[in-house]
Amino acid sequence: MEEPAEGAPAKKKGGMVMTIVGVLVVTLVGAGGGWVLGGMIAPKNPEADKAAAEEHAAAAGAHGEKKEEGLPHISTAAAGVVQLEPITTNLAYPSDNWVRLEVALAFNGPPELIMAEQIHQDITAYMRTVSLQQIEGPRGFQYLKDDIQERVDLRSQGKVSKVMFRTFVIE
Repeated sequence: MEEPAEGAPAKKKGGMVMTIVGVLVVTLVGAGGGWVLGGMIAPKNPEADKAAAEEHAAAAGAHGEKKEEGLPHISTAAAGVVQLEPITTNLAYPSDNWVRLEVALAFNGPPELIMAEQIHQDITAYMRTVSLQQIEGPRGFQYLKDDIQERVDLRSQGKVSKVMFRTFVIE
């Protein structure tokens, strides 16, 4: 065997081992960071949260605390406003798009629930004929509101003064 000369550099013997150690360290750091980030982002256990909320409510009732029910709804028959059941239907084109619409009707006098149900059915039938291109953008939404208001005016013969959109979602 030949020995290296005095001026020649010695051959490195740990190059492959150092590469493997470096890859393992980077992998462990990445896995640890992913675990921490996943713990921060991932949703908590909803059943545990529900059980904790029920336990808190039971404890509040036992201590005589007043249970919060939220704000009263404005849309009541006494106010002349009837909130219709949510309308969920698919659009005419593309038929795989769905729309969810919640509407309230302001009556000129005592509300008529039978008429409100007929209006609900009319709006549902109309929404099935609308395409996504017709209701795109603010102008399309305004046209949709105007069309629904016109249909309600025809059906109610002036008994409904205003159609109020509560929610409008396209999926």
